[in-house]
Amino acid sequence: MTVNGKTPEGGAAPTPASGAARTRDHVDHVLDQWHAQRPDLDVSPMAVIGRLKRLMLLIDPEMKRTFAAHGLDRASFDVLATLRRNGPDNPLTPAELMASAMVTSGAVTQRLDRLQGRGLITRRPSPTDGRVVQVALTERGLTLVEATLPDHLATETRLLSALSPAEQEQLALLMRTLLLGLGDEF
Repeated sequence: MTVNGKTPEGGAAPTPASGAARTRDHVDHVLDQWHAQRPDLDVSPMAVIGRLKRLMLLIDPEMKRTFAAHGLDRASFDVLATLRRNGPDNPLTPAELMASAMVTSGAVTQRLDRLQGRGLITRRPSPTDGRVVQVALTERGLTLVEATLPDHLATETRLLSALSPAEQEQLALLMRTLLLGLGDEF
């Protein structure tokens, strides 16, 4: 095991299998600082969590640009995409959207109001229970999500381009394991 680029014995850690010189990132610098100040602590968890945070700081603006080009933000796209992937014959309740679209209950109501105001979704009483509201895409909403999705995927592909397809798959599997370990099951 290596910590802060060094083996437990204090020697230099091996370079990547490619043989290329190790390039340092911001998190390496932070880990070095902690190692110098608190050599008694294992700060290796910061290598993962710190990089996850840094990745989101770098990824989020790119995603925002893609969504903004279509007049959307991340949460609005997430609601529209959730409705789209659920299929045209399967409207969702606000609670189902909240669970599936990764937005909070307060945010879902506000988001639905905005999307309905733009003519992108409809909200109708359930045919089986008038107390329940069902949310569905309008033709305009479907057209917008269909136009946005290819650009969104192109942005994600570009953002992941430093990793080979096999590395992307490995990373996805590792992140799934971590999410399941934290109780994020569906």
